[in-house]
Amino acid sequence: MKNIASRTLIALAVASALAGCATMDSGWVPLVNGGQGLDNFNRVGVANWAAVDGVIQATQGGATPAYLVTKLSYRDFSVRAEFWSSDDANSGLFLRCQEPVNITDENCYEANIFDQRPDPTYGTGAIVKVAPVAQPMPKAGGKWNTYEITMRGDHLVLVLNGVKTVDVRNAKLASGPLALQWGRGTIKWRKVEIKTL
Repeated sequence: MKNIASRTLIALAVASALAGCATMDSGWVPLVNGGQGLDNFNRVGVANWAAVDGVIQATQGGATPAYLVTKLSYRDFSVRAEFWSSDDANSGLFLRCQEPVNITDENCYEANIFDQRPDPTYGTGAIVKVAPVAQPMPKAGGKWNTYEITMRGDHLVLVLNGVKTVDVRNAKLASGPLALQWGRGTIKWRKVEIKTL
């Protein structure tokens, strides 16, 4: 009886360890993990990007937006990002960028973070110039938020804080790097991870 109990405990321990390995090997690759990850990006433009208190953040920059641009390109993928923005922040995740040294909302898909955008049609929760967000626009300022973004072929889906804000078909851009923007205010990235599909 004692042997059976011992074997059962060993089997449970092995199964638990294997389950942990399966979770670790789920295909998610961290780009930002707390204050780690600046070396995964090239800097474009002027901003004071820094690892501070377990996040990567920017609080000021030049006259034009600045970006952290991934060194790798991605075609079909999911991204999970945890971010904090000030009420006046202008930021976003730029996806499938065509010109890594010249980031715009024309040559990338921009998942916007901009609560004070003068025209809220493409404010927080929208893909700028591609998919408007339902009004009233969700607000991200002053709190931690989660973006879950999936781009599979021409099917683009954004989920902000558990609410789907975009589900659209658009084939304009097929692949390219991802970029994190500072435009104004304060933006903090606590976690950004990507999984190729």
